Amino acid sequence: MKKKSTDNFSKFAKKQSNAAIKEKYKQEKRKYNKEKQAFFAKKKAEEKFGKTVVDKNQTVPTPTTNAAVQKRKITNEKMPLNKFLAHAGICGRREAAAFVKQGQVKVNGNLVTEPGYKVNHNDEIKYNGKKIFLTKNLVYILLNKPKDYITTTADPQGRKTVLSLIQRATKERVYPVGRLDRNTSGVLLFTNDGELAQKLTHPSHEIKKVYQVTLDKALTKADFEKILLGIQLEDGLIKADALAYSDTRDKKQIGIEIHSGRNRIVRRIFESLGYTVKNLDRVIFAGLTKKNIERGKWRFLQEKEIRDLKHFTKGK
Repeated sequence: MKKKSTDNFSKFAKKQSNAAIKEKYKQEKRKYNKEKQAFFAKKKAEEKFGKTVVDKNQTVPTPTTNAAVQKRKITNEKMPLNKFLAHAGICGRREAAAFVKQGQVKVNGNLVTEPGYKVNHNDEIKYNGKKIFLTKNLVYILLNKPKDYITTTADPQGRKTVLSLIQRATKERVYPVGRLDRNTSGVLLFTNDGELAQKLTHPSHEIKKVYQVTLDKALTKADFEKILLGIQLEDGLIKADALAYSDTRDKKQIGIEIHSGRNRIVRRIFESLGYTVKNLDRVIFAGLTKKNIERGKWRFLQEKEIRDLKHFTKGK
């Protein structure tokens, strides 16, 4: 008797033979392993000979034995003001640019409204009247977000925020990478590494996410095909990277892989076809899963996971 697969996301519907799919994944894996080996061989050689190759737009953390915290090397190199705010753990670079334009930042006592204004760590930089500094300790936390929590650092309406779930994790100021809406659960990453956060959320890097969707009714074959071919929404065309019935006996249960970061994109895809999303759970983000993390709980990323995240974004 054939053993039943327990992988709910193994049947993403690309119309290819099993042999072709396996060969494709083997080739991709070989390519990835080759790139990864070359990348870490280079890093190992740099550490051995005391040399560090630093991109002018990137700060490279110094490896430590503690996977929860990495040390950032701070230099006198000038950087854009919004990048400084991101590295200070205030927010992501795009949000920082907005704060600067809104007049919330002063440099050496002068109001600056240009996000690209160059500063360094010796300058006195104040955000909302409070002096800020470059973050030396980089922290990476993975949360299995429950429903009824909003993905923001603070809420004027007094609703529960995701930061309340990790408040005892670190003394460093961290913020969520991307957003999950209030009624969406699942994988959510927190960090004060502004450079990595920017790369993980920027559309050019096409970071993949996989969601488990529960609909109010069975997804028809015709609508299944429409989602794969592409659907025209009010903000443009969108199509899934992969789609599958996660349980062939219950076609209300859908697995969808997508890289778009547009607001409420998964819900809007199904709503545009007349379905109501009863439950939405993100099970994978940038290769990270919620495996062994109970709902509402968190853990620090392992050192290998941090390296892999940086390798993937560097590859783009």
